[in-house]
Amino acid sequence: MLSYTEILEKYWGHPSFRALQEDIIHAVAGEKRDVLALLPTGGGKSVCFQVPALAQEGICLVISPLIALMNDQVDNLKSRGIHAYSLGGKFTIGELDRILDECVFGQVKFLYLSPERLQSDLVRERITRMKVNLLAIDEAHCISQWGYDFRPQYLQISEIRKLIPGVPCLALTASATAKVAADIAEKLELMSPVVFRKSFFRDNLSLFVVDTEKKADYLLKVVKKNPGSGLVYVNSRKDAKVLADLLKNNGVSSDHYHAGLSAVERSTKQQDWIAGKTRVMVCTNAFGMGIDKADVRFVVHWGMSSSLEAYYQEAGRAGRDGNRSFAVSLMNPSDLDRLKNAVEEAFPEKEVVKRIYSMLGSYYQLAYGSGLGVYKDFDLATFAAYCKLPPRTVFNGLQILKNDALVDLTESVFQPSRVLFLQNSTKLYEFQVFNPKFDPLIRLILRSYGGMFDEYIKIDEWMLARKLSVTVDSLRAQLRLLAGMQVIDYAEQSDKPQLAFLTERLVENNFHISKAAYEDRKLVMENQLNAVIAYCEEKKACRFERICNYFDEPEIARCGHCDNCLEFFKGQQLSTEEIIKKILELLSEEALTVDELKHHISLRFHEKQVDEGLQWLFGQEQVRRGIAGKIELK
Repeated sequence: MLSYTEILEKYWGHPSFRALQEDIIHAVAGEKRDVLALLPTGGGKSVCFQVPALAQEGICLVISPLIALMNDQVDNLKSRGIHAYSLGGKFTIGELDRILDECVFGQVKFLYLSPERLQSDLVRERITRMKVNLLAIDEAHCISQWGYDFRPQYLQISEIRKLIPGVPCLALTASATAKVAADIAEKLELMSPVVFRKSFFRDNLSLFVVDTEKKADYLLKVVKKNPGSGLVYVNSRKDAKVLADLLKNNGVSSDHYHAGLSAVERSTKQQDWIAGKTRVMVCTNAFGMGIDKADVRFVVHWGMSSSLEAYYQEAGRAGRDGNRSFAVSLMNPSDLDRLKNAVEEAFPEKEVVKRIYSMLGSYYQLAYGSGLGVYKDFDLATFAAYCKLPPRTVFNGLQILKNDALVDLTESVFQPSRVLFLQNSTKLYEFQVFNPKFDPLIRLILRSYGGMFDEYIKIDEWMLARKLSVTVDSLRAQLRLLAGMQVIDYAEQSDKPQLAFLTERLVENNFHISKAAYEDRKLVMENQLNAVIAYCEEKKACRFERICNYFDEPEIARCGHCDNCLEFFKGQQLSTEEIIKKILELLSEEALTVDELKHHISLRFHEKQVDEGLQWLFGQEQVRRGIAGKIELK
C-alpha cells in the first residue's frame, strides 16, 4: 500500500502536501475521526478526501451541490486513471441502476452525489451495500441556516450517516464563521470532530476598495498595470459582455462568462482562460468554483458581492501560487444603494412567491398531489413571461421555494448522450441479421467506442451522423427505436437547467412559506449585507483585520499592503539608508529572494525603495545572487 505522499506524487505529481492537508488526511484515514476543515479558496480541499480514499479499500461518497464541479472532478480523476462516477443531473433509471451496482461490486473509488440524489430510495438502498471508506461533504456551509448558501436538501446527509455507521465524515468549506462551523458540526452529527482552520490572512494578496465614478477607466488601469491572468466579477450578464468588449477594444485579450451561455460555450471559454489563451475573464459568480489556476494576478469586483463569504472566495482566487496579487473592488454611491436595497429585491412578498409556485404547477400541467421527484427542463425567461413577472422576481421567488424544500433548481450543465448495449454480442449479432436497417449504425458505434457492453459510454452524435450521411435528428430517432426495442439504453444529451419538485404539488391554500425560509433567511442576508457595506465604507482599519474578524479569527496585525494600511503608514516611510540597513540585517541571517525581502520590509513601505536599496548594494558589491536566485551577502 502506498503512503499518502506517494499517492499524492503518483496521481497529482506533487512531492509534498500544502499546509494542513496531511494532518486532515491522517485524522480521517489514520485515526478514523470526524473532521471539519475550514480551508479558504486555494487550500486544496479535494486532495483532503481523494488521497485518503485511495489509500484504503472501498469507495468514497462525495456530496456536492455543484453539478458542473462534480463532473469536472470526475473527469479529472478519470484522466488520472481513477475510477469515479458523478450522479449529478439527469439519468435514466437503467443508467442509475447500473452505476450504483458497479459501485457495490466494482472497483469504483469515488461516487459524487448531489444532496437531492440522497433522497432516492434506490440510492439509499445501494449505499447500504457499498464498502464506504469515507463520507466527504464539500461546500459544507450549505447545511447551515446561518451560511450564505443554505440548501435544505443538505439536511438529509445526517440520515445517510446512519446507513454507513462507523464511517468517518470529512466536512469541507472555504468560508464559515464560528456560528456556521458549530451549526455544520451539529447538523452533520459529527462525533467529537477535529477542527482544522487555515488562516484567512494572505500575505501575498493586497485588498483595495476604490471609490470612483470612473470605474471603466480604473478597470483599464488595473488590467494594464498588472500583466498576467485576471478575473473581473460583475453582477449582471449584460455587464459581463459590455466590459469584455471594453477590454477587447483596448487591446486586452478578454472574454465573458455567465450561466446563460450554453454548456459547450462555457466549457470552451473556461478552458481558454485556464490555458492562458484568454488573459481576462469577465464573469458572474457562476465562474471560478473549483477551477485550479494558480497564477491569477488580479481579481476585480465591478461592485461588491452580497456577502463577505462570497467576496473572499472570489477575491481569494488571486495569487494561489504565493506571488504578489491584487483584489480590487470598484465602488460608487449607486453600488452602495444597490447593496442596501438588495434584501427587499431578494425577498418578494409571500403572496408573490405563492403565485410563482402555483404557476409552476399549471406551467408543467401537474395535477395536485403529483409531481414528487419529477425533473423538468426549465427556462427562466419563458416561465417569467408565462407568469407575467420580471425574471429577477421569479428567480428570487424560486430561491425562497428552494430554501423551503419545495422545489430545486439546478444549474445548466451539459450532459452528453450516453449509450449502453443491453444485449450480449451473440444476441446483438442476431438482431443485426434480422434488422439490417440498424446494422450500419450498430457497427459504426461498436467500431468508434469500446466497453459499451460494460458501462455507459459518451457518444458524439454529430460525428456518427456525419459518417452515416444522415441528419442528427434521424440518428437520434434510430437510437430511440433501438432503446424502445431493448437493444440499448440511450440517455439523450441535455443542456438546460433542471427544476425538480421535491414534494407533491400542494394546493396553494394548504401551504405556508416557513419562517426559516423567509424571515430567518432574510435576517441572515441583512446581516451579511451590513458586513459588506461596513467593509466597503471602512477607511481606516486594515482590510484583512476586517475579513479575519468577520470569520472569528483572532486579531491579526495590520497587513501593511491593503489600501487602508498603505494610507496609514504613508507618513512612516523609512529612508533609503534605513532600508539598506534593514536589508543587510535580514541577509546576515539567511539568503532571501527579492520577493522575500519585500515581504519582510515592504508590507508597510514602498517596494520601490527596496529595489533602489538593492541596486545600490549590488553597485557597492556588498551583495550577490546565489543559489535559486536568492540574494546573499558577498
